[in-house]
Amino acid sequence: MQKLQQGDRLSWGDTVFLHLEREGMPLNVACLCVFEGEIPFEACVQFVESKLPLIPRYLKRVVLPPLNIGLPSWEYDANFDVRRHLSEATLKYGSDAELKALAGKLLSTVMDREHPLWDMTLVHGVQGNRSGLIFRLHHCLADGIAGVGIMNVLMDADPAAPRLPKRKLRLRVPPPPDPWASIANGCVDSYSEFVKRIIAALADLSSMAERVVANGGNFDTDEFTRLFPELTANTERLRFNVMYRGPQKFACAEIPLAEIKAIKQACGASVNDVILSLVTAAIRRYLELHGERVKGQLFRMMVPVNLRGSDNPGELGNRISLVPVTVPLDIRDPRKLLAAVHRRTEFLKRAHTAELVSLAGGLIGMLPTSAQAVAGHVISRVPFTPFNMVCTNVPGPQYPLYLLGHKMLHCYPYVPVGGEMALNCAILTYNGMAYFGFSGDVHAAPDLRRLEKLLKLSFIELREAAVARPQRKKEQKKKSKKMHAKANGKIASTAVSEPASVGLSIPLPHLTSVESAFAAESPVREEKVLTQLIA
Repeated sequence: MQKLQQGDRLSWGDTVFLHLEREGMPLNVACLCVFEGEIPFEACVQFVESKLPLIPRYLKRVVLPPLNIGLPSWEYDANFDVRRHLSEATLKYGSDAELKALAGKLLSTVMDREHPLWDMTLVHGVQGNRSGLIFRLHHCLADGIAGVGIMNVLMDADPAAPRLPKRKLRLRVPPPPDPWASIANGCVDSYSEFVKRIIAALADLSSMAERVVANGGNFDTDEFTRLFPELTANTERLRFNVMYRGPQKFACAEIPLAEIKAIKQACGASVNDVILSLVTAAIRRYLELHGERVKGQLFRMMVPVNLRGSDNPGELGNRISLVPVTVPLDIRDPRKLLAAVHRRTEFLKRAHTAELVSLAGGLIGMLPTSAQAVAGHVISRVPFTPFNMVCTNVPGPQYPLYLLGHKMLHCYPYVPVGGEMALNCAILTYNGMAYFGFSGDVHAAPDLRRLEKLLKLSFIELREAAVARPQRKKEQKKKSKKMHAKANGKIASTAVSEPASVGLSIPLPHLTSVESAFAAESPVREEKVLTQLIA
């Protein structure tokens, strides 16, 4: 029998996600995984239960402090039952569309705060002799980075099926703390946290000032003059920036990571720049399919940035800051769009935007917990659009993971929606693929699945512009040199072979007609082609 100890409190950042959640608007991070073969439910229950001692917070529930004085605490659930957190479902037809519909239904529900805030649903009957797993965590328990760390704990890199434990997990849970002691400890902890935040804020200000002075000579004032007004402009609502009502839909797609890296290499950008460009282009097409003009329109994405140090990469909770990436929606040339995204992300890095946002968040965290609780319930209902969309990119393991010897074939991430950000996107890179997960309110984006094909179409266009065309230019140049050599009676004795262009694993239906429409740069013609493609 394992003896446990009560203890730690939520951070102010974790607590924010508790206060922002309301009935019908869950704030969970999640993923939809697909495995090869049929995974037995009972074996899955035994295996997950055996892993829980490695992640003891999975055994704890959130307990609010008496009178809301101080931060909530993590306390062991005296009535913990692993079967309360694991369930199974069987698809009727087994299609991917049915699996996504089930995921959207589950992701629309709020978890019971009387118990640990996580659950798993094992899905049977997926076509192709596959199994599905819908894995949810409350955002106060983990952000995307921590969620990937937990995935590595629950799954194995070894394809051999592990031995299941013979004994059931038994825990000796200590009694809950005395209420009066909780109030006293809450006051002490709140004061201690307040002092720590003041010291941290002063240290951050000093550090930022030193970096700004050190990099002052490298700062482009013309770029600042051009981009700063764009950064500080009010966010313009798009068609999906409406108050969240629920329920939700879930859509997903994947793109080979090697091909994203090939685009990055060809254009001198980053993987994140390529991903943000693809999402921006997909959103532009989605808006135009609904008859909306994008000329002069700005698209503002909230891009989370990991603040964990290299010493503690798997730290639980939320250790992120936010960067507002604002991009014009009317840039149709894919290379120009990628260049525009790259300029803005580099500008935000040089301006230390992530540190500024983190500092501002830390100052807000100094407010009393009771005031944060009231503010959270109000903010979640106020018609206010700070960003058009959340777009979070989480790096995952680049090797296959296994659950009970069953290989995880796909892993589609989910980021919550709420307020007037009723359509968001999460990206997870795993085993050589970039998986995109779109979550959206059914009233804000009833045709959410259109984004799957629009994203792939945007990728095809960017790949052709960034990789294929430069390759063709190299081949034409080489051919021209050969012809010139032949004309002078000088045929080269050796030829340097050109590297083959990166292969495309995504089907290319109607690519010729799509490319001709893009070449004309006509929104009307493009809309007709896209409508035929998506129908």
